[in-house]
Amino acid sequence: MKKQAQKPRPPKAAVAAKIALPAMKKGEIYVGGTISTDGKVTHTILLPGEKADVGWKDAMAWAKKEGGDLPNRIEQAMLWAHHAEKFQKRYYWSNTQFAGTDALAWSQSFGNGLQDYWHKDFKGMARAVRRVTI
Repeated sequence: MKKQAQKPRPPKAAVAAKIALPAMKKGEIYVGGTISTDGKVTHTILLPGEKADVGWKDAMAWAKKEGGDLPNRIEQAMLWAHHAEKFQKRYYWSNTQFAGTDALAWSQSFGNGLQDYWHKDFKGMARAVRRVTI
């Protein structure tokens, strides 16, 4: 008698993971979450407001003053995919420096979806996010 092939099972962490959304404040927009290999979920929440015509260092400082951080490149891709209408059709700074040189940092175009790097003195836009890990 032949044994039937068993279907592969998902890892235990994936089966046990329950995603609870964090509390939201007025004016905030839920962006999405990422799940680490240990099953922890980091939620990203877009904060209200934006800063125009700002270099990268000033954008980072502004986001911190707003109680958050600039989004990373993954968060920017989620924002482009699901909330592009909440942004002007301009480049918005990320919190990620370009690996090749300290003089450059990554940004996201909300006009065409392109992620690119610019000199940190470039006058781009800034939006802040906060992260909650559960």
